[in-house]
Amino acid sequence: MAPPPDTAETFVMLLARHERQIATYVMTLVPNTADADDIIQEAKVVMWRHFGDFTLGTNFVAWARKVAFHQVLSHRKRRKRDPMQLSDEFLAAVADETDRAADRLDERQRQLTECVEKLLPEHRKILQLRYDEELPIEALSARVNRTVAAVYRVLSRIRAHLHQCVGRPGSLEPLHDIEPEPN
Repeated sequence: MAPPPDTAETFVMLLARHERQIATYVMTLVPNTADADDIIQEAKVVMWRHFGDFTLGTNFVAWARKVAFHQVLSHRKRRKRDPMQLSDEFLAAVADETDRAADRLDERQRQLTECVEKLLPEHRKILQLRYDEELPIEALSARVNRTVAAVYRVLSRIRAHLHQCVGRPGSLEPLHDIEPEPN
């Protein structure tokens, strides 16, 4: 059995897993990319300094967004002279809406994961090759021993099935394979 991860390792793992979400959040609040990058870096430092205040098992992204939001406010105070600044109230409203949207996206991601798990193993493999490994259709068709047209058809059916499944994850029957192409 592996020893429990230390605090630094846990922090790095959580940050790495959610870094893109945190950066996207900051970039919705700060129009200037260079400023957003600076704020993200400052937020990471503050997160590390206050990681002891975070309760493992709770929502890391929500906690990180709060830290980042306060860094955005600090950055705005330092740049008070900027005539293009939006009000703090407007910024808080945008942050709240971003939080709500992120929660909805997290739920849809969870549903999508459940729906993908219900696919036939061959269909999960096709999705993995296409989207995780970013295999071009031609290479994918060679890998799964199907024509390019058949791969396009099966991907289209898988996407349609997943689209129907998300939002109603327990309600659909498993997707069965399309008929093999005649030789």
